[in-house]
Amino acid sequence: MDATDLDFRARTRSGCIPPALASRLLARHGRAEEAFDLLVPHVDDWVLATALVDVAGVADRDEEAAALLAGLMRADHRCDGPWCCRGLDPDTALGLLATIRERQGHIDEAITLLRRRRIVSVNGRDQLADLLARHARVEELRAYAASDGHQEAVGQLAELLEKGGDVEGAIAVYGPADGPAARDPNSAYDLAQLLTRHGRGEEAIAVMRARADAHPGDDWILHALSELCLDRGRPADGLAHLDALHARRGGEDEWELYRIRLPLIAACGGIDEAVEHARAHPEGDTRYAAEDIARLLAGAGRTEEAVTVLQEHDRRNGHDLAHHLVDLGRVEEALAVLLYTSPPPPLVPATHPWSDEPAR
Repeated sequence: MDATDLDFRARTRSGCIPPALASRLLARHGRAEEAFDLLVPHVDDWVLATALVDVAGVADRDEEAAALLAGLMRADHRCDGPWCCRGLDPDTALGLLATIRERQGHIDEAITLLRRRRIVSVNGRDQLADLLARHARVEELRAYAASDGHQEAVGQLAELLEKGGDVEGAIAVYGPADGPAARDPNSAYDLAQLLTRHGRGEEAIAVMRARADAHPGDDWILHALSELCLDRGRPADGLAHLDALHARRGGEDEWELYRIRLPLIAACGGIDEAVEHARAHPEGDTRYAAEDIARLLAGAGRTEEAVTVLQEHDRRNGHDLAHHLVDLGRVEEALAVLLYTSPPPPLVPATHPWSDEPAR
């Protein structure tokens, strides 16, 4: 072992190099065995356990990794949430063990493991749905998607069918009037995107309009509906829907909802009319309203005016302002704005400013 190896190991032990990063660096440079050994003592940490499973395949030590994971799973433990355990929770251990079994070609065993999880969706992904889709287990995925609480599986099944050329089947996955798209706004959005991709924009608008009616306060749904109306050349229809919601709320809209109508107004009556409406809103002179007005002007090629609007707010819109200044070729001004809005952190004086000791 040379001095470089010793220094690397010392830095890893001292925490200067996180073990997960160190293991991946070692594996990348043909030292997967060392990477695996480095991680074994830390397998009860979910981050490091994930790294261990990554390098186990390279080191040809899948069975050892599987045994370590299996040894950490207590049959009597029940998590009531994804962050129940401080270390490696049973659901994560099951998922990592399933990853190993899939890599070994034991697909049925991997599926059985994943069906034991209590929490199936993490960060918007369902590992079992992903696995079934990867191996084209269509009927199993269909049955899984039909179970309550498996919205990610619905999307995976639709994507799998669409890629296979069965567009009608993909649309049907989202169900009739009481299907997933009717119950879940995210599924409705996915269905609308699917319809749009295949030239069925009118149906997509109808899907999102129904969701907007059911959830009138969700600005992201209204954004999606408005964008569909713009794409289909029907901005007046989008405005009509927003006007109806406006009336239902007693004629008052906070800026987060009102701003959605600005591109629609611009498409119907021009940019100047949209800017006029924006400035007339009770929040029209705020910093955040200025960002939307400037974005509208810049999108119409009126970048100088966008800069003027942002400059009215004492550079509090610094990043947007700098972006538009760069577009105008005013790079020095953009740098000055960024330096003004993003000062470096203050220096922290040392406890002993003068010392003969070398820095540690």
